[in-house]
Amino acid sequence: MLLQTTAQKKIAKLRKRVRIVQGGTSSSKTFSILPLLIDYATRVSRSEISVVSESVPHLKRGVIRDFKKIMLWSNNWKEESYNRSSMTYNFVNGSWIEFFSADNPSKLRGSRRHILFINECNNVDFESYQQLAIRTSKFIYLDFNPTGEFWVNTEIEGQRNSQKVILTYKDNEAAPKSAIEEILTAKAKAETGNKYWKNWYNVYGLGKQGKLLGAIYENWELGEFQTVGKTVLGQDFGFSNDPSTLLKTNIDKKNKIIYVQECFYLTKLTATQLGDLNKKYAGNDLIIADSSDPRLINSLKQYCNIEPAIKGQGSIVFGIAMIQDYKLIIDPKSKNLINELKNYVWLEKKSQTPISKFDHLLDALRYSVSYQLANPHKGEYNIW
Repeated sequence: MLLQTTAQKKIAKLRKRVRIVQGGTSSSKTFSILPLLIDYATRVSRSEISVVSESVPHLKRGVIRDFKKIMLWSNNWKEESYNRSSMTYNFVNGSWIEFFSADNPSKLRGSRRHILFINECNNVDFESYQQLAIRTSKFIYLDFNPTGEFWVNTEIEGQRNSQKVILTYKDNEAAPKSAIEEILTAKAKAETGNKYWKNWYNVYGLGKQGKLLGAIYENWELGEFQTVGKTVLGQDFGFSNDPSTLLKTNIDKKNKIIYVQECFYLTKLTATQLGDLNKKYAGNDLIIADSSDPRLINSLKQYCNIEPAIKGQGSIVFGIAMIQDYKLIIDPKSKNLINELKNYVWLEKKSQTPISKFDHLLDALRYSVSYQLANPHKGEYNIW
């Protein structure tokens, strides 16, 4: 049986274009948005609705499974109406709901739609959101657990066309008893002052903004970029999904401070565009770039002073350790860099492997700093 919950009633009251649904565990964020989409598709003929998540496996074990449950419980599911290869459900009135992943560039920049729902949008990058949003004519739902600050907080929330609701398990009358017991157990642990459980209950129990525990870099603060010594830049390469990035570093070795300023964070740059941007921001200063694309580095030499980073076994952990030994002063306008610093964590607790997300500018930082502080081949580049 499908029960209309308080969560669904609260979400249904959202009226602005971008509808932000922030909430804790068992608050029925997704399970409340989907019936609203189904109802809209049924009432408004030829509605085009896209439901997006980070990957196809994530879609299948999450939002698609929930969609089918809701359709079955409301006696609306028709097996022949669901195309498994395209992951699209077609309604008799010409409306359809499609499911696809944000890691599919052709879908991000493909056809337009009336309504967009990005499920667990904190796992999708801002550029992907932008590509989807500009192709959405009516309104957008964004749902997430607030485990750490990301682009919804910095770019969307508080804007004239956005509206937010915060949900908890108390808004979900259908929440399983076992789930509520787990949340209340976490609450009791949080009340003892335990840092982990306080953060956990704040996020998953109360649906409030939490802090991502275990961030790799905690040694940073906002401040003005200063030129103390020689400015050296770091660069990471990307193209479609991953951005190409450039940042400036200036190291005060005496006081153990690294000043950092983001230059650009852009996708789909051609070699010529990249070269022009490097020339604009770097001038004659040296750029230390990702060595995985030597052909690109060679073509960029006609625009700027650029050399490949020296890599080797353990270079990632070694570079991180060097940066951790200094204070980082981050230019306040470096929004993408600040977002990466807040979300860059180890892949697993006690591991020495960082996640392969939120690292496009931080890899560039590591290339530049490693070269300046410890690279045995630095004399080859003739900047000293």
